[in-house]
Amino acid sequence: MNEPAYAELVKQFGRARVVEALRDQVAVERAGAEVDESERVERVGATLQAALAPRLRRVINASGVILHTNLGRAPLSRAAVDALAVAAGYSNLELDLDSGRRGERAALLSGLLSRLFGCEAAFVVNNNAAAILLALTALCKGKEVIVSRGQQVEIGGSFRMPDVMRLSGARMVEVGTTNRTRQDDYEQAITSRSAALLRVHTSNFRVAGFTETASLAQMAEIARAHDLLLIDDLGSGATEPIADEPTVAESMQHSDVVTFSGDKLFGGPQAGIVLGRGEAGAAAVKKMARHPLARAVRIDKLTLAALEATLRQRLTGRLDEIPVERMVRATVEDVRRRAAMWSVKLAERGVRVTLVAGESAVGGGSVPGHGLPTVLLSLSGPASRLAAALRHGEPPVIARIEKDACCLDPRTVLKGEDETLLDAVEVAYKAVAR
Repeated sequence: MNEPAYAELVKQFGRARVVEALRDQVAVERAGAEVDESERVERVGATLQAALAPRLRRVINASGVILHTNLGRAPLSRAAVDALAVAAGYSNLELDLDSGRRGERAALLSGLLSRLFGCEAAFVVNNNAAAILLALTALCKGKEVIVSRGQQVEIGGSFRMPDVMRLSGARMVEVGTTNRTRQDDYEQAITSRSAALLRVHTSNFRVAGFTETASLAQMAEIARAHDLLLIDDLGSGATEPIADEPTVAESMQHSDVVTFSGDKLFGGPQAGIVLGRGEAGAAAVKKMARHPLARAVRIDKLTLAALEATLRQRLTGRLDEIPVERMVRATVEDVRRRAAMWSVKLAERGVRVTLVAGESAVGGGSVPGHGLPTVLLSLSGPASRLAAALRHGEPPVIARIEKDACCLDPRTVLKGEDETLLDAVEVAYKAVAR
C-alpha cells in the first residue's frame, strides 16, 4: 500500500476501498491466476473504477419510442435543465421574499398552472399515481367511488387501480362490463355512501369493436345531479391534440378534479399535476393539499424548478423548445432529411445502411396503437450483435430490431446528438465486422 502506484489510487478512492480491492485481487491470484506487479495494479485500478462508475448514464435514444419509460420518459428542455442550477443552491423554495415569512412551495406553481389551464386551483405531487392516491384518500376515504369495469387498468410495475383504491381506504364500485359501460350503469350504482365518479385513462391499450362508454359530459351530468365529485385520471396529460388522446382542456370542461403526469406528453419532469375546476374542484384541491399524505408525496426543489421552466415555455407558446413536442410534431419529411444526411456520412465511414419506412411510437401509455410515420436507418449486419455493440458503447445507443435488422430512428435523437451518434455507430459497426 505504500508503493507509489497504490498511493495514487488511495488519493482517488480512499485507503479502505483500495485495501479491499487489493485483498480481492490477491485472493484471485492465490486461487491460481498468476500476474505480474504491473498487471496487479492495473486490475485493482479497473476494479475500483468499475465499482464507483456512475450507474445512471446518458444514452442516445434511437429506438423511435418518444416517451420510453425505460429511458426516463420525457427528456427535459434546455430551459428546464438550466433551472436545475438555480434549485441546486439556496432558493426561495418556502420563503415569501416580500414579507420575509415562510411561504408555500405549492404557490410557486399553482398560479402558472391556473393561468395555463384556466382552473381555480392546482397542486403538484411526485407522480400521477401519487396524485390519484392522494385524491382518493383525501376526498373519498370510507366512501364509494364508481368506476367503469373497462377502466380497471394496470400500468407499469404491476400497479393496479383496484390496489390504489384499496390502499386509499375508498370502496371501489365497478359498473358496466369490460367493453360497454352506459350512463345508466353509473346512475344505478349511486347510493348514499357514494363520493365520486372516476374516469381512468386506459393507458397502454384500446378496447375495439363492440364497445360503448359514457362520455365525460354524461358523467358530469350525473355527478352534478347527485352532488358527487367527478375525478378524471388523464394519465398522459396531452395539452395539444394528438390522435384520439383526451386533452387537459377537454377534461377541464367537465371534471372537478383532473390529474395527469408531468413527464409524458406534457414534456416536463416526473410529477403528478392536479387541477381543480369550479368551486367544488377548488375545495377538493385545497383539501388534498392539507392532507397529511400530501407531505409524503410532495415534489422536491429540483422537480419544481424544471416543471416551472416547462410551464413558462408552454405559457409563452415556445412549444418547439420542448423536446417531446418537437418529436411529436416532426413530419416524415423532416425525419427523412435527417436520415438521408446520416446515411451519407455513415457511408463515408464505411458503414452500410439503407433507408426504410417505419413507424415511431409515442410511448408512455399515450395513444396506444397510433404510430407516427418515420424513416429508419437499417444497418447491414447481424442485428442482435449490432444492437448489443451500440448498447455497450460510449455513450450507449439504444436501437431497435425490426424485420431482423438493427434500425435507428432519427425522430427520438435529440438536437446536438447527431455527430456523437454517428461516431458510436461507426465504432460499433467496425467492432462487429471484426
